Amino acid sequence: MGYKLKTTETDRSVTEYIEHVESAKKREDAYRLLDIFTETTGYEAKMWGPSIIGFGSYHYKYASGHEGDAPLVGFSPRKAKISLYLTCGDENRARLLEQFGKHTTGKSCVYVNKVADIDVDVLKTLIVESIKFLQEMYPDE
Repeated sequence: MGYKLKTTETDRSVTEYIEHVESAKKREDAYRLLDIFTETTGYEAKMWGPSIIGFGSYHYKYASGHEGDAPLVGFSPRKAKISLYLTCGDENRARLLEQFGKHTTGKSCVYVNKVADIDVDVLKTLIVESIKFLQEMYPDE
């Protein structure tokens, strides 16, 4: 039995997904992030799995042999916080996050309460750096 990726690109409507976000403030932030990510990446937003709005994609392959596709960057307006999926080199990430505003971090996630808490220019830089980092780490075969 092969490992089934739970986060794959789907044909679900991003707008429809955002419209179903319960909190009006979160919906507003989701649309704002949709604009920021679309404008910064030049990619069309796609739903990945049930709740991630992703931009672009890359194919990864680990030493373990596990491989798959993932969005280059993305976000998810979750109930508690907004998850931002940004993967850039660690020193870069740390330096940029110092100027980012109010947030917490996970492994490849940065969590924010609302867009008003963060510096949008720093977010744009994080998006660009993430894409550059992943495209260098996983160049197209």
